Amino acid sequence: MRILHLITRLMLGGAQENTVLCCEDLMREHGDEVLLVTGPPGEHEGDLLPRARAGGVPLEVLPALQRQIHPTRDLRAYFDIKRRIKTFRPDVVHTHSAKAGLLGRAAACKLGVPAVVHTVHGAPFHPYQGRGARALFRACERWAARRCHAMISVADAMTDLLVDAGVAPREKFTTIYSGMEIEPYVESARHRQRVRAELGYTAEHFVVGKIARLFHLKGHPFVIEAADRVVQRNPNVRFLLVGGGILREQLEREIASRGLSDYFQFTGLAPRERIPELLSAMDALVHTSLREGLARTLPQALLAGKPVISYDVDGAREVVLPDRTGFLLPPQSIEPLADVILTLATSPEISTRMGEAGRRLCLERFNHHRMTAQIREIYLHLLRGRAGGQAGFTPPGCDCRRPDVGLNFENGVNSAD
Repeated sequence: MRILHLITRLMLGGAQENTVLCCEDLMREHGDEVLLVTGPPGEHEGDLLPRARAGGVPLEVLPALQRQIHPTRDLRAYFDIKRRIKTFRPDVVHTHSAKAGLLGRAAACKLGVPAVVHTVHGAPFHPYQGRGARALFRACERWAARRCHAMISVADAMTDLLVDAGVAPREKFTTIYSGMEIEPYVESARHRQRVRAELGYTAEHFVVGKIARLFHLKGHPFVIEAADRVVQRNPNVRFLLVGGGILREQLEREIASRGLSDYFQFTGLAPRERIPELLSAMDALVHTSLREGLARTLPQALLAGKPVISYDVDGAREVVLPDRTGFLLPPQSIEPLADVILTLATSPEISTRMGEAGRRLCLERFNHHRMTAQIREIYLHLLRGRAGGQAGFTPPGCDCRRPDVGLNFENGVNSAD
């Protein structure tokens, strides 16, 4: 198959790593011809372009494809995407993220690409937006959903959210958990003593980590407020914040104003290869984001054998199983967060039990080879429907009417083979 993946930006993030791994697997394990099209990465977000190139993934960067809404630039990006589809002539166009998902599905549908697939890594509309913005983004998603043949959710919670919002019928969705390279996390314990020494932690320190961009809605202020209560009762607890972003100075000022500077450490933006090592230095992971598809840090921490504490948002409950792999708390709660941290800090047997259960849960579920095989089965199902002679074969909730023979690229016909 010829498969074109399209994502808005290749920053350091779960959706981006998911996409790169899928492209690599399709090429190496299935012999597919792949092209990854993306926009330029933003500031303070890291860059997976070198990783993709090192993995041999053919890449094209479209300067006009950017996250911020800009009508003129977005129109230029749409035509750039159409031209790239016409040139590459794919059997499958697979889009990721809101902007690339909207423009890419529109272009692929217009050109009659046989299989158009979109992955929902996180809904672009959420309760923390203004009512007008939320309505606009929901309408855009409904429109775009009718211009693809199948949708993949990284968690059942994403399917429920989009179905309840009327974006697409439930039968159009398939849940496929976002795969990753699991071995570095499973084997991370060997780095623990070295990394803790590098970071200045001693044996009596209980280290609570958070891995997230220093950005709005990621929930760092809740960790700081809980920490204020924790250290008063247990001064051996430390907090390790992994990630870069625009809020670092603001967070540092808040920490200093509470007299907590000695208890917090910022690593800055860490390369993806460093994450397993940093997890090894932690004793528990907190996830206090207010919205997320299924945060990649949750299975990463569980694979590393660490218990997790998460707000009950989106797909978190699919891996954070109360009293088994971690603790689920009400969003924005402070006192319960502090209490759970204090419990784990004095109960190593609970941490060990939850970490081991979490590792067993995630070992198979988040293997990227499994993810890619499941995704490819969706491609094949869609292409078989067309090759099977189903004239105008159209999956549920789709306005893309595909031609009976060949690909309609407006200026010519391409064989389905």
